[in-house]
Amino acid sequence: MANRSETLERETRATEQTPGTSSMSIRDALVQEFDLELPYTRRSLERVPVDKFDWKPHEKSMTLGWLATFLALVPTWGVMAIEKDEFDPAAASGGKKPSLPASSSELLGLFDQNYAAFRKALAGTSDAHLRTTWTLRSRGDVWFTEVRWLVLREYILNHIVHHRAQLGVYLRLQGIAVPAIYNDSADEQGGVFR
Repeated sequence: MANRSETLERETRATEQTPGTSSMSIRDALVQEFDLELPYTRRSLERVPVDKFDWKPHEKSMTLGWLATFLALVPTWGVMAIEKDEFDPAAASGGKKPSLPASSSELLGLFDQNYAAFRKALAGTSDAHLRTTWTLRSRGDVWFTEVRWLVLREYILNHIVHHRAQLGVYLRLQGIAVPAIYNDSADEQGGVFR
C-alpha cells in the first residue's frame, strides 16, 4: 500500500501530464501559493498591539506576543526544510524561546526578513530537490519523514495559516479589526476572492 506522499506525488505527476492542466513546477506552485498567503499574514501582524503582548485568552493559551513572534519565525523553518535534511527545534534552540520584538516595526521587520530569506531559498531550489525527503525530530526522536514539497505545504504554509487564524481570534477578542483574508471579515471588505 502506498503511503500518503507517494500517492500525492503520483497524483501530482498525473496532473502535470494531463492535457488542459497546468505544467507549473512544484517550486513555482509553492512560490505562488506562499506569495498569495504571506502578505495576509503580514497584514494580520501589522495589527498586533505590542502593549498587549502579555495578554492571552486563556491560561492554557500562548500569549499574543509569542503567537505573533512565532508567526514571524515560521518562515525560517521553510529555509531549514530546503537547506537541511532534518531539523530538531529543541536541539537548535537549546530549549529557549527567542525574545519577543520590542516594537511593531521590529516584529514586521523580523517577518519581512524571514519571509524574504525563505522565498529566496524556495525560488532557488529545484523540483528534484523538493522531491527528496526531510525529517523532523524532537530531542533526537523522529516525528516524521516526508518529501520536502509536502513539508513546505503542510508543516510551513498550513502551519502559518492555522496560527494566522488563531491570531485573528486574538485580535477580535482585543477589539481590533480583523483583516479580510479569503473574503470579507466582519470589519472590512476584500481578500483573496474579491
